[in-house]
Amino acid sequence: MMGFVATVDVLAGPGVGLLPLLSLGPAFASLTGTPRRTTAIGVLALAFCVFLGFYNDLFHVRRGYTALLSVAGVSVAALAATADRRRREAELDTVRSVAEAAQRVLLRPVPLVAGNLRISVSYTSAAAEARIGGDLYEVVAADGAVRIIVGDVQGKGLEAVETAAVVLGAFREAAHDEPDLVSVSSRLERALNRRLSGEEFVTAVLVEVKADRKVTLLNYGHPAPLILRADGTFTLAEPPGNAPPLGLAEIGPIGPLPYRVPLAPGDQMLLYTDGVTEARDRDRHFYPLDERTHLLKDADPDAALEALRKDLEQHTGGPLHDDAAMLLIRYRGPA
Repeated sequence: MMGFVATVDVLAGPGVGLLPLLSLGPAFASLTGTPRRTTAIGVLALAFCVFLGFYNDLFHVRRGYTALLSVAGVSVAALAATADRRRREAELDTVRSVAEAAQRVLLRPVPLVAGNLRISVSYTSAAAEARIGGDLYEVVAADGAVRIIVGDVQGKGLEAVETAAVVLGAFREAAHDEPDLVSVSSRLERALNRRLSGEEFVTAVLVEVKADRKVTLLNYGHPAPLILRADGTFTLAEPPGNAPPLGLAEIGPIGPLPYRVPLAPGDQMLLYTDGVTEARDRDRHFYPLDERTHLLKDADPDAALEALRKDLEQHTGGPLHDDAAMLLIRYRGPA
């Protein structure tokens, strides 16, 4: 940049007055460079300015000194901007580290094997800088059963994270203490009522898988799980009726009805949030999850879920606009 300005200035002569443009060097350097690099480019810009000033015999008039002061002033400002940028980058790295630590506490790694289930999970936050959002999941191996929750908190940001923490904390305790899913969901409802206000809510689906292959679900206004059979056929585990999300018990005080779906060895159940099915491509078409079930046939469930996640990102052609959580359950049968 500065070499080009110097060359043009030499060819055009002193009448054009291009010397102040040498300040573009340190100005651009402050955007990405280190303080040392910005200083070096600032010194080089001043050297060019002095050389061209004497070459064009400009220091006997005010214009030469004005150009020199302009380049020097921008160089000092660029150095200060570089130092400030580096400080903010360090602060952002610290915030990201804290967010990652918070995510490890909030969304703990699920067990790879629980009972007769092989489990894999994928989570993509729409807030890439924070790497954490309002979607939630948890797997708890209780006595004689595996209990699972996948949910989506209304909204985003810190409030959504706080609400997700309330739900997960209540579920982790209730999953060990309560005799059935209805009692677990009642604990979640009470915990949320102490936290939420106004029209805030959490959609969720609760799953209980017992050793006798009985799979019970409770759906609180959440997308129906996808059941993929060992023979390649699939269906949606639709609830028998609609129910309001968690936190809106006053709308439907009875709550959802438990319902059951059979699982045989080799069958899979995909739990997901609406960030998956409502992801749009450039033509505003929703992600066709029912047309991507073949991606889940990989022998490795982690690889299958990763293939589905990559296909989702390819569909949107860029970052997701909503958090997307997916939890894949593969029924292995008795050991």
